Parts: sequence; C-alpha cells; structure tokens
Amino acid sequence: MNYKIHLEKFEGPLDLLLFLIKKNDIEIKDIPIAIITEQYLEYIEMMKMLDLDVVGDFLVMAATLMQIKSRMLLPPDPLAGPEEVDPRQELIDRLKEYEQFKLIAEGLKSKELQRQDLFGRLVDEEKLNEIKDDAKEVLVEATLFDLINALSEALKHIPERQDYQVSQEEYTIEGKIHALLHLLIETPRISLMDLFRRSTSKTEVVCTFVAVLELTRLKEIVIVQHRQFDDIEIVRNTANETPHE
Repeated sequence: MNYKIHLEKFEGPLDLLLFLIKKNDIEIKDIPIAIITEQYLEYIEMMKMLDLDVVGDFLVMAATLMQIKSRMLLPPDPLAGPEEVDPRQELIDRLKEYEQFKLIAEGLKSKELQRQDLFGRLVDEEKLNEIKDDAKEVLVEATLFDLINALSEALKHIPERQDYQVSQEEYTIEGKIHALLHLLIETPRISLMDLFRRSTSKTEVVCTFVAVLELTRLKEIVIVQHRQFDDIEIVRNTANETPHE
C-alpha cells in the first residue's frame, strides 16, 4: 500500500504522552516510565506502518523517554545524596505546563461555545427550544491517537490468514473513500469499530483507516466521541458537502 498521508493538523509528542497518561489512568507525577515508553514506541510503529508524515516529530521524544528509562535503571549515585533529582522531573514539569496551556485553551473554546447560546434580539420561543434540543448531545472531536488506538485494537482481533495463495489486491484507498461516502449518504453516523468489524483482513482494516484519515483531512467527515476513549463515530461534514459520483 503506497499512500502517504500528509496531516495539516496533528497532536504532538506531549499530546501523545498526556493521552497515554489518561488512558492508563495515572498521575503525571508518578509516570511509570517503562510502561509509557513501551506504549509510546508502539504508537510510533503504528504511525510508521501507516506512513504518516508526522513520525519524525515524535522520534526526539522517544529518544528522551529511552534516556530517562535507562537512567532510572541505574543504581542511585551514592555521591548525589538524598536530594538526587528524579530523572523524570524535567519531563513531568513540561507535561504539567503543557497541560495547563491546553486547559486554558479548552476553557476559552468553551466560553466561545457558550456565547453561541446568547441571542441579542427576540427569538421565536419554539425555534429557541429546537436550538436547545439540538445542542443537548455533546460530542468531542476524536484525536489522531484515539484513531490509532482504535486501529490497534481492531488489528488485534483480525485473524492471520493461514493460506499463502498469491492474489490480486482486493482493496484500495480510493475504493474505500468512495464506499464510505456512499455509506454516509444512507447512514448519517457510522461507528468506526463497526467498520473495522466488517473487514475480513488486516489490509482492509488499514485501507479503511487511511480512507478515514484522508476524508478527515479533506474535511469531508468529522470523527467524534461522546467522551475520550468512547466509541468513535464518523459523521458527514455537512458544512463541506460536495456532490460525488
């Protein structure tokens, strides 16, 4: 499969670390560096497999994690005394600072959304109630890491083929893109895991995944969750609908 995805907007290495910390339900100050490093490297391998253009941005952090892991395996320095600095401390400080900036940004975005509920002039009561009803379902946009996590889980449940018969490639990215757009005409919201479960091979799962990434990049679809780590749903981006043959 020769299809490189260029992502205009993606989360960086610190975002991935925060994602893994939340996924493992641990405190930033108590990072189990060996576990987090192993999982971080697994995500990088998935990015390499998908030929994503963002992999290089994560390699420096991978080297940092490996260095911290190595330092923590060494016995304590007897000359350092009881106040020896935790090898993780610099990374912990960076993560805490970054998390604070993210919280501030999310707070500002939340205030912006709240302003949308304010009306400067009288609005028909029935129409106002309709608007409020439509706003009751709160969805958040899934991240690249949520998608990779879903892909990783799907690949674990696809059995390896036991036959070695050489056959022509059955699936293409372009074909999956066309199929997804057609499916979204019939069904306005699709579960990503349901799409994966319909796949009969790892090749089909990966083709489906890359098609979702490409449609997201083209702003043809939006990938959403009710909350982080929930099932991911694919929704047609009605603001960017264009006719497709």
